[in-house]
Amino acid sequence: MKRYILEELEADISKELQGGRADTILAGLFPQISRTRIQGLMEEGYAFLNEEPLLLPKKPLKEGDRVRLQIPKPLISELDPEDIPLDILYEDDEVLVLNKPAGLVVHPAPGNYTGTLVQALLHHCGDSLKGISGVKYPGIVHRLDRKTSGAMIVAKSEFSHHHLSNQLKDRSLKRTYHALCWGIFKEPMGTISAPMGLCPYHRQRMGVVSWGKEAITHYKVLETFHNRISLVECRLETGRTHQIRVHMTHIKHPLLGDPVYGRGNKGLHEVIPYDESLWPSRQALHAINLAFIHPKTGESMSFHCPYPEDILYLMEKLLSR
Repeated sequence: MKRYILEELEADISKELQGGRADTILAGLFPQISRTRIQGLMEEGYAFLNEEPLLLPKKPLKEGDRVRLQIPKPLISELDPEDIPLDILYEDDEVLVLNKPAGLVVHPAPGNYTGTLVQALLHHCGDSLKGISGVKYPGIVHRLDRKTSGAMIVAKSEFSHHHLSNQLKDRSLKRTYHALCWGIFKEPMGTISAPMGLCPYHRQRMGVVSWGKEAITHYKVLETFHNRISLVECRLETGRTHQIRVHMTHIKHPLLGDPVYGRGNKGLHEVIPYDESLWPSRQALHAINLAFIHPKTGESMSFHCPYPEDILYLMEKLLSR
């Protein structure tokens, strides 16, 4: 059954566009909609060529053709909204920036079907979500690991999700992290360029592998403590899963508290006395800054996330001894 149509987009095919495939041309004519979404609309019967259904993404178009695209009202997500407190740094009709706490899972997945950021956003945003790929769902542009804290941006419309995803691809969306790492770095700054993929011996982990995807991390040492621990600023040029954690371990400087790629908190008592109830075993990684171009206004925006209480506690211990 057809859904209520929120908007219709129409255009005539010029001589310069003739011969191209339909989905590519429509994505160029209507840049607020992703090519993948356009393909979905074709499949669902919401695209028309000269008032006839346009079902084939590869169909070549010719000069004088008229195309029409219908944008239906988004479906309601099958997930139940949950009233989970969120630390919102900024919000408007298109985007939302938040400070994610450590421990909050972003997407529902096996073992974490409830209590996720997505379900919290469904509750918080309500009817202000305009739909992603035809479903009323927040557009997660980039993710943070469950035990990583800090700045995240979420798109509230398909247009903004598409725009911000492109910024992530062309690297104009900037993400800066602070990490506490074991060891003293030989160089105060540098770049780690090491391809990443699934570790062949531990399929639940990522690793540096020759056949992996390009992964680039820029780092700068900000401070050292007790000749044992370094505070490091990391800037991502790519966004692979667990990238900072894997790259720092690769150069023999694993993150404090990292139970997967490091040694957790083992050995930390030898450096400082601390209370495990105030500093649990989680990687000492915080997304401290996020910068992007607003999808609608074109304004350059930047947001800073102060350290959360657990990392502040650890920093105070390192500074006081």
